[in-house]
Amino acid sequence: MTTNLTLAINAALSAGKEILKVYNTDDFEIKLKSDDSPLTLADQKAHKIIIEHLLKTNIPILSEEGKNIPYQERSNWDLYWLVDPLDGTKEFIKRNDEFTVNIALIEKDTPVLGVIYVPVTKDLYFSEKDTGAYKAINVDFNSNVSDLNSIIQISFKLPLLLKNDNFTVVGSRSHMNEETEKFISKLKDIHGNIDFISKGSSLKICMVAEGIANIYPRFAPTMEWDTAAGHAIALGAGCKVTQADEKTPLIYNKTDLLNPWFIVKR
Repeated sequence: MTTNLTLAINAALSAGKEILKVYNTDDFEIKLKSDDSPLTLADQKAHKIIIEHLLKTNIPILSEEGKNIPYQERSNWDLYWLVDPLDGTKEFIKRNDEFTVNIALIEKDTPVLGVIYVPVTKDLYFSEKDTGAYKAINVDFNSNVSDLNSIIQISFKLPLLLKNDNFTVVGSRSHMNEETEKFISKLKDIHGNIDFISKGSSLKICMVAEGIANIYPRFAPTMEWDTAAGHAIALGAGCKVTQADEKTPLIYNKTDLLNPWFIVKR
């Protein structure tokens, strides 16, 4: 497992380097995916380099940019990689820096390893079920992580010891809806004053894992690759990731790869 984690970290760093090459150009080409969501050259370059790294493990790979693998084939996988080469493509296009590289390892139907790299800030989040969750800051994408201890030594174990007098909710920049507003209103009845933070991509899950936010309710569509790496990190940091009933676990490798509404809670 440790070898898989260091390999995934290096894959994420390499992908981040390719993404920033595109991000830092004056103009980049935007295409549309089959669902009309934007696809950039950065998605494609990151996908290619991550696959090159992960193929070394001989573990099956499911990526957002290569997702057309029949369920009949996927249903036989006991262990597989689940990848979002660039989570937050809309944030990338808006140039607000809130996009990430997400790599997860799924065992049966549960994430057991997760890596999230933020190319602009160079923040690195990583977790595996036997080690716990960590955050390293200012990790250059030219770094080569040769062993897990070397990266753990420069990292902070999650959650961080943060003090916030108000209950804090983190939510999406672009998916606030009536259901979410009602849920937040109920939280206000319970906790009194609450703070709300708007954030893009998988960084919302990371904020709960860190302890910056108490809860992240997502009552809008997401796909499995959007959440898997963050899910692993949240679990490693002692959080709960459930469906909206706050009881039923969020699981993976479903037929349609579409997540139900879910809640990440500290």
